[in-house]
Amino acid sequence: MILAPLRGVTIRCFRATFSHEIAEAGFTEAITPFITANAGVNPLKDRELGRGEEIPSIKVTPQFIGKDPDALKFCLEKIREKGYDTADLNAGCPFPMVRNKGRGSGLLKNPKLLAEMMSVGVSIMGEGRFSVKTRLGIDSPNELKALMPLINDFPLRYLTVHSRTAKEMYCGNVHLEEFKEIASNAKVPLIYNGDAPIDDFDWPKEYLMIGRSFIRSLGERENSNELVEKYIENSLKELGSPRAVLGRMKELASYWKELPRYRRLWPIVKLARTLDEFRIALNL
Repeated sequence: MILAPLRGVTIRCFRATFSHEIAEAGFTEAITPFITANAGVNPLKDRELGRGEEIPSIKVTPQFIGKDPDALKFCLEKIREKGYDTADLNAGCPFPMVRNKGRGSGLLKNPKLLAEMMSVGVSIMGEGRFSVKTRLGIDSPNELKALMPLINDFPLRYLTVHSRTAKEMYCGNVHLEEFKEIASNAKVPLIYNGDAPIDDFDWPKEYLMIGRSFIRSLGERENSNELVEKYIENSLKELGSPRAVLGRMKELASYWKELPRYRRLWPIVKLARTLDEFRIALNL
């Protein structure tokens, strides 16, 4: 079971703070929130990678986003020097500002470039060491199916598929039938991502990538306040800026706003202007 990359949430400091809860939940691997692959920019300077593994029992795999094969090659060579032996390509980010530039899910519109990126990944990391995270499509949940012959040509470690389209973002029902079609055509290990309705979907736990549901579960724990306080302390050590830490805490709390305990608190939490106001709003 893999911890999904949630930008601004499942970051290195989060993984270090909640390491016990992550391991307890059964995760064996975590994908970092995406790191931009820029030519000549050393990815090891990124906060995600510069300080090594923070959970000894959990494998950490760096994820990269971009559309320049040479830049990806440069980044992968750098992380290999650091000792990372796996990497992931973000071909699924649904945000319009990303996909309209041909990155993230925008790669689905450019099969030739997608193939070049996968070729670089497999070449540098080695067979069975490079993975891809994507969506069922951009406009239609049938788009990825047409790309499966291309993807099957590469010895990927696995292919993670979020079972919505990019334009659906994270809303609405998932497309299980279309995902099952991908599963029937895939020649690489397939990882499911995207709000699985467990009662209707029998999929092996070891082939799941979970993010938002795990984050929500942290808010249901009896010691959630204690965990948040610990996260604040660790974030202050890392960032130094209380304002930056406040933004990070609000991002986390936004995943809890529908929980019974936090529903009435969220309107106050989101208006907090300081960490002290945030603490008071959550009754820390």
